[in-house]
Amino acid sequence: MADLQSFLRDRCLTILNLQEKGRSLFASRDFRPGEVIVRQEPYVSVPNNSSSESRCDGCFKNSGLKKCSGCQVVWYCGSSCQKSEWKLHGHECKALCRLDKEKRMLVTPTIRLMVKLYLKRHLQNEKVMPITTTDNYSLVEALVSHMSELDEKQLMLYAQMANLVNLILQFPSIDLKEIAENFSKFSCNAHSICDSELRPQGIGLFPLVSIINHSCSPNAVLVFEEKMAVVRAMKNISKDSEVTISYIETAGSTLTRQKSLKEQYLFHCQCARCRNIGKPHDIEESAILEGYRCANEKCTGFLLRDPDEKGFVCQKCMLLRSKAEVKKLAVDVKTVSEKAPASPSAENKQDAIALYKSMEKLQEKLYHSFSITLMRTREKLLKMLMEVESWKEALDYCKLIVPVYQRVYPATHPLIGLQFYSQGKLEWLLGQTVEAVSSLIKAYDILRISHGTSTPFMKELSAKLDESRAEASYKLLALKDGN
Repeated sequence: MADLQSFLRDRCLTILNLQEKGRSLFASRDFRPGEVIVRQEPYVSVPNNSSSESRCDGCFKNSGLKKCSGCQVVWYCGSSCQKSEWKLHGHECKALCRLDKEKRMLVTPTIRLMVKLYLKRHLQNEKVMPITTTDNYSLVEALVSHMSELDEKQLMLYAQMANLVNLILQFPSIDLKEIAENFSKFSCNAHSICDSELRPQGIGLFPLVSIINHSCSPNAVLVFEEKMAVVRAMKNISKDSEVTISYIETAGSTLTRQKSLKEQYLFHCQCARCRNIGKPHDIEESAILEGYRCANEKCTGFLLRDPDEKGFVCQKCMLLRSKAEVKKLAVDVKTVSEKAPASPSAENKQDAIALYKSMEKLQEKLYHSFSITLMRTREKLLKMLMEVESWKEALDYCKLIVPVYQRVYPATHPLIGLQFYSQGKLEWLLGQTVEAVSSLIKAYDILRISHGTSTPFMKELSAKLDESRAEASYKLLALKDGN
């Protein structure tokens, strides 16, 4: 702990133990938006390989892959990644080969993560792999497991998973209870490793990053540069303030967020946003994000339950919307949503788009225009329209989603920046150069805070912005010459 405090002190950070939160990371100087607070390589990580998609164990790329000739489980994009991973995978490969081929194919990413955790601890203890201040098992030991709060069913599952890890490793002496406890630590502390567009690629354990506590109104954001976790300030963080990130999707009512945190992370959030629960603004926000729209299509008011239990009353125009009307629409939405495929195949894409559009029309009649449910349907439609290269319609949906993102996320949230990036690329593709420049500028101004400016992703965005500006200038000059 002394070594870690010294390491953090050099980076103007410190760990304090708070009674209600445990270990917490604090800034010992001011941090400006976009500044890197902390970086960490994963102690262990694995890609999210499945029967439908595989990724390189070294860099998480999904193209040009070849299977490990030994275990036939792990994939590599080339000799460079294979060499960099071999010190650990060489031992994992031998362990996996003890299983018959059918069982090997059933080893999940989480099981592999645990196997790699114990192999790395063993190799560090044997001094085969180096130990550093931020890359050592003692940081994993210090993580909270919440084992005492788990129900019997979950404990039984972890026990079964521990037995499978034991079967793979076959170490002379291994503590099954400790393995089960580490699975619980994974549940609370492992992070999804995402690409620059926030698409999950794998999972990793970052014990230093795990010290950072959650807030539903965080002042920092966690992104990844390849497999490295990078925490940057989203807003001004003053000296002696706690550094916080969000563990969950924060677009939702206080009750929804607290339910999600309790189920996944086993704690009750007491951040400033959650402390407003039940107050007028919180009630209004919940009704807008998860409630129904006014029966008057021109009204933008939100609805609250009628005291006489007759239905829902608009708080702007006081129009009553009956229970029967709401219930019928809700049933219609459910009927269509049950038919809509979660992952439509390429040949069924147009049918899926038609179904989701039907669902969207019903949701527009039922939910508020800033509804999270409606937003998710439109996100799905946008994704499918991009896949079938229906650019004009995709742009229309981009423009519908952006205002909702701006309502439900902080101004510098990367999802807003990424949506503006998509909008800018579509506008440029459709010849709307001036609009594309405006969207790409907005994207860059947000994403430079969350992603920095030196990553390949941001360099590509910067190049697109420069190119679109040049094209817009050329078009303007051509127009002047024509006149």
